Amino acid sequence: MAQAAETARTVILTVDDDPGVSRAVARDLRRRYGASYRVVRAESGESALDALRELKLRGDLVAVILADYRMPQMNGIEFLEQALDVYPGARRVLLTAYADTNAAIDAINVVDLDHYLLKPWDPPEEKLYPVVDDLLEAWRTSDHRPVPSTKVVGHRWSARSSEVREFLARNQVPYRWYSSDEPEGQRLLKAAGQDGRRLPLVVTPDGSALVEPDPPELAAHVGLATTPTAEFYDLIVIGGGPAGLGAAVYGASEGLRTVLVERSATGGQAGQSSRIENYLGFPDGVSGAQLTDRARRQAAKFGAEILTAREVTGLEINGAARVVRFSDGSAIAAHSVILATGVSYRQLTAPGCDTLTGCGLYYGSALTEAPACQGQDVYIVGGANSAGQAAMYLAKGAKSVTLLVRGPDLSASMSHYLIQQIEEAPNISVRARTVVESAHGPERLEQLTLRDVDTGESELVDAQWLFVFIGAAPLTDWLDGTVLRDPRGFILAGPDLTTDGRPPAGWELDRPPYHLETNVPGVFVAGDARAESAKRVASAVGEGAMAVMLVHRYLEQS
Repeated sequence: MAQAAETARTVILTVDDDPGVSRAVARDLRRRYGASYRVVRAESGESALDALRELKLRGDLVAVILADYRMPQMNGIEFLEQALDVYPGARRVLLTAYADTNAAIDAINVVDLDHYLLKPWDPPEEKLYPVVDDLLEAWRTSDHRPVPSTKVVGHRWSARSSEVREFLARNQVPYRWYSSDEPEGQRLLKAAGQDGRRLPLVVTPDGSALVEPDPPELAAHVGLATTPTAEFYDLIVIGGGPAGLGAAVYGASEGLRTVLVERSATGGQAGQSSRIENYLGFPDGVSGAQLTDRARRQAAKFGAEILTAREVTGLEINGAARVVRFSDGSAIAAHSVILATGVSYRQLTAPGCDTLTGCGLYYGSALTEAPACQGQDVYIVGGANSAGQAAMYLAKGAKSVTLLVRGPDLSASMSHYLIQQIEEAPNISVRARTVVESAHGPERLEQLTLRDVDTGESELVDAQWLFVFIGAAPLTDWLDGTVLRDPRGFILAGPDLTTDGRPPAGWELDRPPYHLETNVPGVFVAGDARAESAKRVASAVGEGAMAVMLVHRYLEQS
C-alpha cells in the first residue's frame, strides 16, 4: 500500500497508431500495474506529446514510456526524442517488428533507449512484465523527482525577455514562461514587489527574484559555474562550441588541468541546430542541444571546469604564462590556450532590423521560438546548413516557411541531403536572389520589404517571424595586436603563417609553428575561428582533439 500511495499519480504511457494494439498494450499494463500506476494510452506521437505536456504542467511523474516504431507522421524514435525533452528521467521502450531491430539499435544512440520489445510479446508474463518491472525498479531508485524550475515573467515581444529565455534554454536550465499580462505572471510580479515596468523578472528555484538580470548574474543564480576554482591551469579553452568542447574532453581526459570559458552557452551555432544529420555515428540525426549536453557532461566527467557567462577581453603573454583577462578585470593564466571562439551570425543592416531584434526577428533562435510559430508564415534568411536545418524544423508546425537566399540557389553552401529534404517539403519554398530591404512594425515585426537582387523590384509581404542565419563573423577582435588574423578576422595558424618559408615576425623558437599553433607559441586555434577551416561540426571536434595533442607536444618541449 505504501508503494501504491507513493506512485498514485505516476504514469506509464503507451503510444501506438494501431487502435487494437494500443488497447492491448494498455490492457496488459493495467492488469499488472493498474493498482499502483496510472496507465495512459495514445494513438499518435502528437497526441502522446500533448498528454506528456499536460502531465508535466500538472506536476505528475512519468516512469515508463512505450512507443511503437512504425507510426505515420512521427515514428517512435522521433517521438521519444521529443518526449526526452519533457520527461528526461522516464525509461524508454521501443516496440518493434523483427524487421525493425536495426532501427531499434540505432535508437540507443539517438534517445538513450532503455529497451526494445519485439511484437507480439505474448505471453506478457514472460516477455513484457519482466522488462517493465526492471525499468520501474530502475526508475524508482533514480532521482526522478521534478527538477525545480526557474520562472521567467516577461513580455512576449520584449528583446530582453527573449534573450533571457534563449540563455536559459541553451544552458539546459529548466524554466517556466509567464506572460506579464496573465494572472500567474501578475501574481509573481506582485510577490516580487514589481509593477511590470522592468522586465523580465526571473524567479530562481530558491526564491530569489532577479529584475532584468545580465547573463553573469543570471548564471550565478541558476547553478551555472562562473568563477574559476584556480588561478593557473595547464590549458584554457576559450569558446564552448564543438571545437572547444572537443578540446575540453580530450584535455581533461588526458590529465591536463583544463578550464573552458564560454561567454554565453556551450554549443555555439551547432548547439542551436534543430537536427544535425551528417555527424558520424548518428544515422537518424541528433539535435545540437542533445549533442552539446552530452559533450558538456562528458567534459565535466573527466574533470574539466566549465565557466559560463564570462566574456574574455584580452590575451597577454607573461613569460611562459598565457594570461586570459575577463571583462570584469579579473584574469586566469595557463601554460597553453586553445582559441575555439567560433563565429556569430552576421546582423542584418536593413532599416528596422535593429529595433525589431527579439520582437519577431531572431538570430539563430529557431528552437526557442518554434512553438510560437505554429500555423503561421515564417521567413528565414540564409542558404547554409543552419538555415536549412531551421527550415525543416520550423516546417513541422508552421503554415509556410520561405527561405530567402541571395545566391541563385542553395547548392553553393548547403549539404545535398538538406536540399533534397527542402525540395520534398510541401510547405517550404525558396526565393533565390532575394534580400531583406527593410523590416516594419511599431512594437513587433509585422511586414518585410523584399528586394529582387537582379531586377531591383521590391515587394511588401506580411511577416511576423524572421529567423536570420547569414554569414560567419569571427569573434576575434579582442585578439588584435596579439594574434595574427586574416583580413576577415579569422585566425592564422600553422602553414598559413609560413607561406614564404619563414616563421612569423617575432617567432623566437627554432621550429616552425605547429599545424594549429598561432604566431604566439602555446596558443592554438581550433574550429570555425581558424582561417580556411571546414565549418563543419565533425571537423571542429577533430581540430579540438588535434589541438590538445599539439598542446602536449608544446608542453613536453617547453
